Amino acid sequence: MSAFQPVVRVSGTAVAVPGDDIDTDRIVPARFLKAVTFDGLGDALFYDERHAPDGGKKGHPLDDPARAGATVMVTGANFGCGSSREHAPQAIRRAGFRAVVGGSFAEIFFGNATGIGLACVRLEEGDLADLTRRVQEDPTLVVTVDLEAMRVEAGGRGYAASMPESARTALVTGTYDPLAELLEGLEDVKRTAAALGHEVRR
Repeated sequence: MSAFQPVVRVSGTAVAVPGDDIDTDRIVPARFLKAVTFDGLGDALFYDERHAPDGGKKGHPLDDPARAGATVMVTGANFGCGSSREHAPQAIRRAGFRAVVGGSFAEIFFGNATGIGLACVRLEEGDLADLTRRVQEDPTLVVTVDLEAMRVEAGGRGYAASMPESARTALVTGTYDPLAELLEGLEDVKRTAAALGHEVRR
C-alpha cells in the first residue's frame, strides 16, 4: 500500500519559464513564507516576476491566458537554487503544475519537490532548448513526462529524460513522503511500542 497516489505519467499543456539559476526567492518571495499553511501559495508563484509594484501584470508567461491550466513547466539549469525553502515546490504544485522539465535542479529543491509528488526531470541541453522553443511557439502542445520510460514526449517528438533512480522509484510507487508512510504504519508502530512497554499517543 502506497502513501500517496503513484506519479507515473504527467501529461498536459506547458509553460516555458526559461533561464538558468532561477532561485527560490524568485519562485516564491520571502514575504510569502509567513503563511501558516501552504494553502493559496500558488498565487505567490513568481509573484515579483509577474507583478509591478502597483500590482499590474508584467506579462509573465504564467499569466498568458493561452497557458491557463498548464500542468508542465519547462525551465533551465540549476532551477530552485538559493534558500532551501520548501515553499518553492509547494507554490509550483499548488499553482497546478505536476511536473517540471529542466536542465538540472538544486539538490534541496529537488528533494522537497519529490516529497510532494512534483516530478522534476532533466533533459540534455539541446533537447531542452528544442522543447522550450516548441512550447513557446505552441500553447496547445501537449507535453508528457513518462517516469516509467524516462522520456518526455511532445507532439510526436521524444526526448530522453533522467532523474535519480531513488526519486523515480519513490514517485512511481507512491512512496515519496516518508511521514505519510510512517502514518500509514501507525498501528504497527503502536504494537511495537506496546511490546517495548511504551505508549504512542495520537
